[in-house]
Amino acid sequence: MVKKQKNKEMKAKSVRFSQRKESWMRIIVLIVTGIILVLWRYLIGAFIIINFVYSIFSGKRLRELAELSEIWNTQWYLFQKYMTFVTNTRPFPFTSLAKNISKYE
Repeated sequence: MVKKQKNKEMKAKSVRFSQRKESWMRIIVLIVTGIILVLWRYLIGAFIIINFVYSIFSGKRLRELAELSEIWNTQWYLFQKYMTFVTNTRPFPFTSLAKNISKYE
């Protein structure tokens, strides 16, 4: 009985330590991923303007730019989930790019 109690206490300490470690890791993720996503956001802004102008003159959207913008949307969403402690799955570049949440229509 005493052995089981000690085992539970050790697991609880391990979980607390891993949560603490993950909390500190969020600072690194905030800096690295945050910088990447903010710079990427400026590129997305340029894509918006290009797609807008292109659609005015041609009457259709550029599928590739829309899909690339959706990749950013997905990565931004996953970054927000991680930073608000909804999940412990680290975002890009600490993992590979996730599949897009939505598709081009």
